[in-house]
Amino acid sequence: MEQTIVVLDFGSQYTQLIARRVRENKVFSRVYPFSAPFEKVMAEKPKGIIFSGSPANVYGKGAPIPDRRFFHCGIPLLGICYGMQLLSHKLGGRVHKSRKREYGFSKLHISRRESPLFRGIPRTLTCWMSHGDKLDKIPEGFERLAYTENAPFAAMGDAQRKIYAIQFHAEVAHTEQGSKILRNFLVSVCGCRPCWTPKSFIKESIRKIRERVGHDRVVLGLSGGVDSSVAAVLLHKALGKKLNCIFVDNGLLRYKEADKVEKTFRGHFKMNLKVVNAEKIFLDRLKKVIDPEKKRKIIGRAFIDVFQKEAHRLGKVPFLAQGTLYPDVIESVSYFGGPTSVIKSHHNVGGLPKNMKFKLVEPLKELFKDEVRAVGYALGIDKDIVGRQPFPGPGLAVRILGEVRKDRCDLLRKADRIVIDEIKKAGFYDKVWQSFAVLLPIQSVGVMGDERTYENVVALRAVTSQDGMTADWAKLPPELLGRISNRIINEVRGINRVCYDISSKPPATIEWE
Repeated sequence: MEQTIVVLDFGSQYTQLIARRVRENKVFSRVYPFSAPFEKVMAEKPKGIIFSGSPANVYGKGAPIPDRRFFHCGIPLLGICYGMQLLSHKLGGRVHKSRKREYGFSKLHISRRESPLFRGIPRTLTCWMSHGDKLDKIPEGFERLAYTENAPFAAMGDAQRKIYAIQFHAEVAHTEQGSKILRNFLVSVCGCRPCWTPKSFIKESIRKIRERVGHDRVVLGLSGGVDSSVAAVLLHKALGKKLNCIFVDNGLLRYKEADKVEKTFRGHFKMNLKVVNAEKIFLDRLKKVIDPEKKRKIIGRAFIDVFQKEAHRLGKVPFLAQGTLYPDVIESVSYFGGPTSVIKSHHNVGGLPKNMKFKLVEPLKELFKDEVRAVGYALGIDKDIVGRQPFPGPGLAVRILGEVRKDRCDLLRKADRIVIDEIKKAGFYDKVWQSFAVLLPIQSVGVMGDERTYENVVALRAVTSQDGMTADWAKLPPELLGRISNRIINEVRGINRVCYDISSKPPATIEWE
């Protein structure tokens, strides 16, 4: 993290993708809103700054404009799409609304291959465009580096000031050589060394955890999932016996989850672990609650109440640790103050009560899921834990549409166990991002043993993804879906129909609630 690239967010749907692409090139990145104070961003001592795209127009009323000092800070700059238009607009160029919009694939012609930005890049390549404005004049000191049929200035650069800009989106997979173009900016322009790795993250995180916690103790809400497990081992490595793990059996867990967690962390990792049976507390509070946002907030508050009560019994424990990830934060709140919208409140972010007595320790909150797995492997955690599919913090509560009751939890647990069992047997567990069952709030007519049934309906959900931010439904073999359906209907009394969810994220989300 000694070498940081700052991404200024102007509201682009691709902002987080830019940050990911930088990290994939082994350089740490951090996102700030365009309105972030200049001094705060400079305190990061960034090696370079990237201006993201935006749905706005640079000449429009209320256009997002950062502190003017960013344009003359002496640090290498890269503008992408709106970022390019903004640099041109503020440095003496001219931007106007294009008669012909340019969305989707476009043929990019590089006119200055000797530029550091396009070193080693073919003269012609396919890029991804998404803009309705274009430049018809670039600022003094800049030269044209590339063009398309519709954009006479698809890339520009001022080598002396180390300011570059591209109209296309190098961060998306649709742009050929996009990652290499970004790598050229990071290495050739900014002078970064590709050295941000899981091991370097672990080393820096341990230092930060010890610095923040000091001689105090920390309580961790351990769920047994990938995130909290990696957080637990990382914290244990930093704090040793000062870490106290509390596992809350809230009645919303997968089949025999509590037994597995206790065996792994108390038995294998030798951690301080207390298992609390709080099923009644959670189910009582969830009675007659149907709205998914209310469910999440109720569960978040219940977790904190249980933690505070158990932590009080431990004595003075001022810190609560969580396995919060970057996607949790992005989807729950506008974490960096940027113009992003709230999709849903994750129980450990938007669901936390304002009067919470704990101070938070969240060592993974700037990592994406695949980065967390890489850190887990670097920590020596077994693949059976690190390779587990994600499980939502609110548990089965957000996979039971409608009221959450013990009988409905038990029903879904049995169905979900069959889904995972068959997915593993077929060799698809490591090929899909998540696979699970959802209990629907409806019943359907069926026939069993020549008798009419009127029972519950289950939906199967399986998706492929890299980081959980976007996902596509998994094209599982019909034979596999047939086996899952047959087993659920035959083995789980109370279910007579199974459906398969074929929606992607977006427009849907991975979880149903």
